[in-house]
Amino acid sequence: MKKVNVLYWVFTGLFAAMMLFSTIPNLTNSPDAVKLICEQLGYPEYFVRYIGIAKLLGIIALLIPTRSSIKEWAYAGLMFDLISAVYSFIAIGLPISDWFPMIIFFIPGVLSFVFYHRRKAAKNMKTSLA
Repeated sequence: MKKVNVLYWVFTGLFAAMMLFSTIPNLTNSPDAVKLICEQLGYPEYFVRYIGIAKLLGIIALLIPTRSSIKEWAYAGLMFDLISAVYSFIAIGLPISDWFPMIIFFIPGVLSFVFYHRRKAAKNMKTSLA
């Protein structure tokens, strides 16, 4: 149980940190984020801050103790964000060297999700044995 718990927090912390670093430019409406999201990808300007707030709420949901359904929605939302970002970059014709590094974000996210469920199963088994 301890190993699963440690791995869960390592991958969750790494995923949350990676997503947070991608969220800060959105929340601050940085010129680079606005240029990328609005000019290159064609999304409206209000979307920049909206996606930043949505990602921040997802990160918070992953890090605080809350109902499992909220965590499931947070994982789904953050993964939808990553998938949509990669798809958007591919759709506008950016070279693979520009979008492929984003695939790295999926690794800690998926591992966090896997260990979240292993941790949850271990807790349920421990509770049922008591």
